[in-house]
Amino acid sequence: MPSVDVTGTLERLRIVPVIIIDDPEQASPLAIALESGGLPCAEITFRTPRAAEALRRITSEHPGIVAGAGTVLNVRQAREACDAGADFVVSPGFNRAVVDYCLERDKPVYPGVCTPTEINAALEAGLDVLKFFPAEAIGGIPLLRAISAPFNSVRFMPTGGITAGNVRQYLALDNVVACGGSWMAPAAWIAGGQFERIAGTVREAMTIAGDREGARE
Repeated sequence: MPSVDVTGTLERLRIVPVIIIDDPEQASPLAIALESGGLPCAEITFRTPRAAEALRRITSEHPGIVAGAGTVLNVRQAREACDAGADFVVSPGFNRAVVDYCLERDKPVYPGVCTPTEINAALEAGLDVLKFFPAEAIGGIPLLRAISAPFNSVRFMPTGGITAGNVRQYLALDNVVACGGSWMAPAAWIAGGQFERIAGTVREAMTIAGDREGARE
């Protein structure tokens, strides 16, 4: 079994930075910025050729960070993610082969869903914590509220269109574990070495995440 309760950690942190990184040399300073901001977590998306190497550097050099692989589309990428030390795997859609590969290795996996049919498929695979994507485009908070009754055992990690302006409202929902967002560490800031700016934005995000009373107003 995984040595880290990944879902429990994400639920405690409440926000998952979704990262697009081109240069593995920037992985370590990025990790330092995230930790400095109080958010030792990252989802490194497999959208760039050297994403796996960036993930490997974080997992090997910064063990205090819960680091996962995102945008995992197939088993080959899932294997690369596991080889790079990913603590968890996230995919934009439900791919049973990817799910099975991860489950066979006791690797937490959060496939993307946005319809009742996809949620049912995930439940059949034995999963009850799922990525909700693309959150804002598919219906956002009203849809999450609507599906909470028929799928009351399922919890979600909304991603896609989540910003500092709406994350508080998402986190107020009982069926939301955490939210994924890229606003804290945009690719341009990483490429430009603006790590102090990233740390500051992360601190602001954590303040929002901790405002549970304000979220329910």
